[in-house]
Amino acid sequence: MAWNEPGGKNNDPWKNRGGRDQGPPDLDDVFKNLFGKFGKSGGGKGGSGSNMGKFGIGLIVGLLVVIWFVSGFYTIREAERGVVLRFGQYYKQVEPGLRWKPTFIDRVIPVDVQSIRDQASSGSMLTEDENVVRVQMEMQYRVVDPYRWTFAVTSPEMSLSQALDSAIRYVVGHSSMDDVLTDGREVTRQRVWEELQSILEPYNLGVAILDMNFKDARPPEEVKDAFDDAISAQEDEQRFIREAEAYAREIEPRARGQVNRMNEEAQAYKERVILEAQGEVARFAELLPQYEKAPEVTRDRIYLETMEDVYSRTSKILIDNEKGSSMMYLPLDKIMERQSNASPQRSRNSLQGLQNQGNVERDQSSQSESGLRESRFRNGRE
Repeated sequence: MAWNEPGGKNNDPWKNRGGRDQGPPDLDDVFKNLFGKFGKSGGGKGGSGSNMGKFGIGLIVGLLVVIWFVSGFYTIREAERGVVLRFGQYYKQVEPGLRWKPTFIDRVIPVDVQSIRDQASSGSMLTEDENVVRVQMEMQYRVVDPYRWTFAVTSPEMSLSQALDSAIRYVVGHSSMDDVLTDGREVTRQRVWEELQSILEPYNLGVAILDMNFKDARPPEEVKDAFDDAISAQEDEQRFIREAEAYAREIEPRARGQVNRMNEEAQAYKERVILEAQGEVARFAELLPQYEKAPEVTRDRIYLETMEDVYSRTSKILIDNEKGSSMMYLPLDKIMERQSNASPQRSRNSLQGLQNQGNVERDQSSQSESGLRESRFRNGRE
């Protein structure tokens, strides 16, 4: 039966034999009794007691040495570098891995050299043209020298924050409001970057600035709407310019193609006119000797050929006035119907004679000109 079960209350191990309840023993009393026994053993006359005291002291000293040695192991992560201080003074820099240091002698400060850190700054600032703007910028940096980062200044984060704020206020104070809010934001960002590097260079903090982001810049609330309209108008201007450039790149090749086509058509028209003129000259040169030999016959032949060509392409109505009455009836509706029925046939014939149409037109033109010249020649003779 256990001492704490019902009926086993008399079995409490913390009760003495007299039945008095003393409770669990105090640890301080246990250690005092232990050290007292060692002291008594060492103070006795027997050699065995002295050996037992020395063994106890050596055991305690060995245990403390083991604890001190084990407590010196530490680990530096892959992204960190360890700065070792010996008695508070810089001793060396250790690489990642499992390391050991003498406790109470060396102290190791791990520094992250791979992570990208952020530092932001914002506030209301006065521009060069005496306008108030609220600017917010963010800097990204990385530690490249753990020793300089640890010992160059007292608080490197605070120093970076103050340097960033000072650079932003200096650049904004030497810029106009339009440059900060509209098209000069990229220039302002670059100037802040350069100014911050010039401020940090004398301190040699052991950091590298990776990027500078212009997060926000806005005017006071009283004039915010007007500046939003101005920014929108500038964005529209840039968009219209890009659209116009795209349209120019699209229309220019088309215009060049049209120019080349017009040049080719003009060249073809030039060659056609020259050939037609040469053909007219050659025809006239062949007709002139015949006309000089027999002008009446040649003139009549040209006239008959011209009239034949003209009447062959028109509708004809013959009227005999001598035998007919004075009242004549012309069936114009029948004539128009005949012409409409004959137009499809003429279209098919025109497709077949398309190649000869140019020659026919040239012949008609030459015959007309020849008839005109003959009539003038006849009038001159008369």
